[in-house]
Amino acid sequence: MKKYRAIVAVLLFFAAFLAVPMEMKGEAATTEMKPLIFDEAGLLNQEEYDVLNTMANQYGAERETDIIVYTTNNPNNMDVMKMTQDFYDDHGPGYDRSHGNAVILTMDMRNREVYLAGFYKAERYLDDDRLTKIRHEITPDLTNGNYGLAFQKYILGAHKYLAIRPGVNPDSIFFKGWLHLAVALGLASIIVGKMVSSSGGRVTVNRQTYEDASTSGVLAHQDLYTHTTTTKRKIEKSSSSSSSGGGGGTTSGGHSHSGSRGSF
Repeated sequence: MKKYRAIVAVLLFFAAFLAVPMEMKGEAATTEMKPLIFDEAGLLNQEEYDVLNTMANQYGAERETDIIVYTTNNPNNMDVMKMTQDFYDDHGPGYDRSHGNAVILTMDMRNREVYLAGFYKAERYLDDDRLTKIRHEITPDLTNGNYGLAFQKYILGAHKYLAIRPGVNPDSIFFKGWLHLAVALGLASIIVGKMVSSSGGRVTVNRQTYEDASTSGVLAHQDLYTHTTTTKRKIEKSSSSSSSGGGGGTTSGGHSHSGSRGSF
């Protein structure tokens, strides 16, 4: 079963790569790419690294935001959020300037934690809630060791949400392709229906055609009211809180960011 899952994961990984438009791959071949995948924990092979770095560069360029993956074995046992902040301060990523638009996924393999942070444009478009949605999407693959596939989903998720105006529900049905198809089919049905109805004679049969007014009417009417009972019940509030989800903060260098953390 594990061998089967591994084969499926590999097939999905390369299926996602094949989904990258050919013009994007052509641009990657003629343009020097940034290193956006920092796999210090050694989770990826060279082929996976190349695919992910190509995707991160091309999809990030479309949104003018660096999309970064950072994995570490965390030898100093630092907090995953602090590691992410220090990474941003030290490396200064950004699409068109140092310390600019960037989103970072940090994998702490020592404590099995993941943290996502958005800076500048990504802080606005990838707020805490949207980063949490991405994290929930990739966590099952992280848990199963399908790191390459999880990172692909992260890149695609960041690319998707960076195109949706802040404050708009990214899961609204108005962003679903099937809704557009349904609307088109619905309009077509209405138009065809009107064409069909207008092509025939006018229908003159109605309720009164078969109704005998002298015998039709209400035979009996009765309302019976007994009583109303109201019960009050105290709702207890939970005193526990979960550390997952996290939130944003500010780096030592003064750069604010959104954030979401959790275990895998």
